[in-house]
Amino acid sequence: MKVSGFTFIRNAVLYDYPIVEAINSILPLCDEVVVAVGKSDDNTLELIQGIKSDKIKIVETHWDDTLRQGGRVLAVETDKAYAAIAKDSEWAFYIQGDEVIHEKYIPVIRESMEKYLNDKKVDGLLFNYLHFYGSYDFVGTSSNWYPHEIRVIRNNPEIYSYRDAQGFRKGEDKKLHVKAVDAFVYHYGWVKPPEAMQRKQETFHKLWHSDKWVDQNIVKPGGFSYENHVKSLRPFKGDHPMVMQDRIKKKNWKFDYDISFNNKTIKDRFKDFLKRSLGLDFSYRNYIKL
Repeated sequence: MKVSGFTFIRNAVLYDYPIVEAINSILPLCDEVVVAVGKSDDNTLELIQGIKSDKIKIVETHWDDTLRQGGRVLAVETDKAYAAIAKDSEWAFYIQGDEVIHEKYIPVIRESMEKYLNDKKVDGLLFNYLHFYGSYDFVGTSSNWYPHEIRVIRNNPEIYSYRDAQGFRKGEDKKLHVKAVDAFVYHYGWVKPPEAMQRKQETFHKLWHSDKWVDQNIVKPGGFSYENHVKSLRPFKGDHPMVMQDRIKKKNWKFDYDISFNNKTIKDRFKDFLKRSLGLDFSYRNYIKL
């Protein structure tokens, strides 16, 4: 079984993306990892070149910043990396620049890849998600966080990145058929120094909206205020991936949150009740579970 990893990145240093940790977290499962590195305003290329592995394959790209509708440029960059993986790889492991796989899940992911390798009905593997917010000690629990997404796909030219690169489709806009894997993706996109988060907010929205919309809708204080955007969190009681330990030790900002201030909507509370009592899940599904 041959497995290729793939990802894309731009301005990783400027916006404090844990891209090196993301790549290192999937290296044990991959025979190669293709990284589409967009032309950046910092030393992102040198950062990726500094990863100590001969499995890394870098593809230098230029982002088309005019592709603003629905974050389309993110899917385009994902597809560039996916197109560059080895033709004889059976599986492709997609990881975004703020996502990390805990080493404890490596065996079960490999087992699932092997189990469904020859089952052509399976287009990919579906992962659970933990969305960290504000610090490494809290996880988001409101319904706006997506609970599952596809991160392993079959090496199939009919498969492509969908919309803003959160998931995948194939052929004529068909959802992928997937099997769930008992593993979590640790999403750290909302855990950054407030200054880096503010820079990201001011720039990232330009992938969806016009400069005028960003100027009118994105507040520009000295640093991002996590407290003003939080809805509902729970304390994280587990351990973080080993590749994240150094980054966590260097955390230099403080975020405390009293969960008694959680402000779940009535709609969210009703969804939680239905899920607990009847097992009903109303979350968005860009896939078909087998």
